[in-house]
Amino acid sequence: MNYSQNIAKLQPSATIAVSTLAKKLAAEGRDIINLSAGEPDFDTPAWISEAATEGIAKGRTRYTASSGMPELRRLAAEYMTEGTAHEADPARVVVSAGAKQSLFNACFCLFGPGDEVLIGSPYWTSYPEMVTLARAAPTPVAGNESRQFLLTPADLERAASPAARGLVISTPSNPTGAVYSTAQLADLAAWAKERGVTLICDEIYREIYFGPGARAPGVLDLDPEAVGHVVAVNGMSKAFAMTGWRVGFSYTTIELAMKMGALQSHVSLNAATPSQVASVEGLRRAQPDGGDRKRMLEAFRRRRDLVSRLFDELLPGFPYVKPDGAFYLYFRVDAAFDDEVKTAGALCSRLLEEAGVAIVPGEAFGDARYARMSTASSDEDVEAGVRRMAATLAS
Repeated sequence: MNYSQNIAKLQPSATIAVSTLAKKLAAEGRDIINLSAGEPDFDTPAWISEAATEGIAKGRTRYTASSGMPELRRLAAEYMTEGTAHEADPARVVVSAGAKQSLFNACFCLFGPGDEVLIGSPYWTSYPEMVTLARAAPTPVAGNESRQFLLTPADLERAASPAARGLVISTPSNPTGAVYSTAQLADLAAWAKERGVTLICDEIYREIYFGPGARAPGVLDLDPEAVGHVVAVNGMSKAFAMTGWRVGFSYTTIELAMKMGALQSHVSLNAATPSQVASVEGLRRAQPDGGDRKRMLEAFRRRRDLVSRLFDELLPGFPYVKPDGAFYLYFRVDAAFDDEVKTAGALCSRLLEEAGVAIVPGEAFGDARYARMSTASSDEDVEAGVRRMAATLAS
């Protein structure tokens, strides 16, 4: 069978592949601690799920507008622009089947053959693939390791060619957990504006933040007059523990939102209607809710501190990025390389086989010297997983 050139370079998601293998081995009876998953280990808050079931009982199961229910677009606009100088305009919002589709919509509508898209590295594994599907050329750009890999305009200037049309970053970062300050974001946005580059900012972990304030700085915190073309992406998956509900949203110009909505109308139409109903309830109570979401954040912070302490104690030769957000630990593993194990992929395979611990090799994020473990698991599993890895690496 002949396949389209559209998918000639497409690779499956490495993070999903590792998680799937770990679950398969566990189902076969292996003692596996899965620290690969990129989703909260908490159930969706009951009050959100109840809104969906009530909506289903009332027949809210039909198509919605392609770009989302008007009420959800309004609430998403308010959620993303709260406390900023940007207008809470629902016409600028497109609701999609997860933040992943929001990011794909933006890439597919903005880039094409001959375009270069700069991608902050280490990167979430899907960014280069999305750019490639748009027939554009992804160019990973790594910031200095001593700066938690965060980019500067100088980094971008060295990497960019005259064909640069886009810049994709995440903050808080997957996989590092590093967070851009408002000043750092302003510098990147100013560079992008000057170069005529669209800045796509993935902020899906924005509320899983361990610094001052209720959420991490975002691109919409910047002065609207000081930024050029910007796409901010968020959603319900992480902060609301709604990964499987598949609801994300983007905020951009009205013109681009219309084009993204038109694309979506031919690809998937609307995000699932019951999921949108649940999301309306989630966003409506986003501020008053001090229970479920606060407990999740406290757990993620506690686990961040736990895994940092364990690495300092048990794995001092494996430096890591101290995360300021998200629920990952990104750490160097090349100290364990030898004649047989020469990449993070090979080391992670050994850890899965010998220690029964599943983590994601750095090749998935653009750097074969590193690996990523998730702290979105119980405190007991996080500690046991690190101790197992330490015992294996010590041998």
